[in-house]
Amino acid sequence: MNLRGGFVQTNDYLVIAKDVEAQLIYTFDWSSWLATGDGIATAEYTVGARRNEPTPIVIESQGVDGDNTYVELSGGAEDKTYIVTCKVTTNDGLVDRRSFRVNVEARSA
Repeated sequence: MNLRGGFVQTNDYLVIAKDVEAQLIYTFDWSSWLATGDGIATAEYTVGARRNEPTPIVIESQGVDGDNTYVELSGGAEDKTYIVTCKVTTNDGLVDRRSFRVNVEARSA
């Protein structure tokens, strides 16, 4: 799976830094994972956060664009980490999930 949008690959997971006030779109490119002739039928993004999180990350929109899936995220509490997961189902009925971490920080000029 190829990635776009500033992800950093660590030894254990993908991570991206997001400003508290940023509202951005993050994209996964599934083309190298898909079998020839197959495509993504559905994609569902979810956000994992601790219970009683006062300022969770919000999924503003999500969807499929060809072999890519996307999620638009806003919000989040400073110095918190959230796990965002995408579950896809292909036209041939295959199912897979991929996750990345979002580290929320207050950026300044």
